[in-house]
Amino acid sequence: MKLIYNVEDKPKIGQLIVFAFQQLLAILAATIAVPAIVGNDMSQSAALLGAGVGTIVYQLFTRFRSPVFLGSSFAFIGSMLAAFAGAVSIEAGYAGLIIGAAFAGLVYIIIAIFVKIFGVGWVDKLMPPVVIGPTVAIIGLSLAGNAVADTLKYADSSSGNYAMNPHAWVGFICALVTLFVVMICSVYGSKMIKLIPFIMGILGGYIVAVIFTLIGMATKNESLLIVDFSLFSNMQWIPDFTFLTAAKGLKAIDGKYIVTVAVAYVPVAFVVFAEHIADHKNLSTIIGRDLIVDPGMHNTLMGDGVGSIVGAFFGGCPNTTYGESVGCVAITGNASVITITAAAIMSIAASFFAPFVTLLATIPSCVMGGVCITLYGFIAVSGLKMIQKVDLGENRNLFTVSVILICGIGGMTLNIGAVTLTEIACALILGIIVNIVLGRKAGAEADIK
Repeated sequence: MKLIYNVEDKPKIGQLIVFAFQQLLAILAATIAVPAIVGNDMSQSAALLGAGVGTIVYQLFTRFRSPVFLGSSFAFIGSMLAAFAGAVSIEAGYAGLIIGAAFAGLVYIIIAIFVKIFGVGWVDKLMPPVVIGPTVAIIGLSLAGNAVADTLKYADSSSGNYAMNPHAWVGFICALVTLFVVMICSVYGSKMIKLIPFIMGILGGYIVAVIFTLIGMATKNESLLIVDFSLFSNMQWIPDFTFLTAAKGLKAIDGKYIVTVAVAYVPVAFVVFAEHIADHKNLSTIIGRDLIVDPGMHNTLMGDGVGSIVGAFFGGCPNTTYGESVGCVAITGNASVITITAAAIMSIAASFFAPFVTLLATIPSCVMGGVCITLYGFIAVSGLKMIQKVDLGENRNLFTVSVILICGIGGMTLNIGAVTLTEIACALILGIIVNIVLGRKAGAEADIK
């Protein structure tokens, strides 16, 4: 695609701040959602700081050549819960979060060393376009339900369908305003507006949500209450860093607990490794350069692994590459690494400024749902673009793509002991197996139109 700002480009300082803020908005909801889901008094502000520091670590390892933002990983939620469940105290559980992230990061480091020694040729053989394309599409499609659930946040879904009520309709209107503002700004806006469609969309949706909320407060109509201003009454002024709480529980750590944590984290790290490759392959297509070669997969893995350890040290959550950030790069055409780095610095600064973090937290889910429809959609489409040059007239290609799409969209997940293989991991693994069994030669001219 045509980039407005390439990887090495440096926007002017005023534009840079705005672009960085947009990236922060793109990753915000998911980053702070992980500690909220895990609970146990985990700090969302600390997770935001951990994401920022982890991203800077990643940029250092990749020598500022890869426009990737790291944020809290949903794949490790089960592992984090297991760390708390197996601990004798809440403090020991926090120590388990750091120990587990260290194990996961070690997996990345070992794989990085393997890649450094043996090269990346095996990646292209195992994951040619016929495999990686539909897998990237699944990353976006698997998140489609989340976008719709946020868009219809206030609908009654207990029956399996979304039963609309007045509150749900108001939220739906806010989501649609957000969605259409993003699209209109991206298509018809000036050069600057095209670079910040998410800020414009979220601002438009938020203003409409505030208007509804103020009217609801004045008329005492709960159906119009979309923005939760009560969050300002319980602001967290100083982040609760994981390592401070963990230090109190180190004495309760024993060998059995360490093994329990290792079993919970290590297998998941291999699953997230597959997503790491898919995200970097996807971004490579968007920016027109192969990140697996330059800065090299060994560097991206080292950055991701060490960045995860550092992120968990501060916020408890291992980090991972964010599809939301990749989608933001794709839609805006801004692949500037300086923008990503500035967003990381902004994330760190924001974690210490409670009113700002709280203001961001008041952005309604329905508004973020409107944004995510475009973000996740672009991820899915970018994956489908990778399949364009694949000859689907060849049955071996057709079967490979079919298996990946159906297993991924169908939500195939497998629980093997304490390990959960996500739909993305299942689809990718099965796709690789099908591709090998059917004897496809990676890159063969016969398979390309």
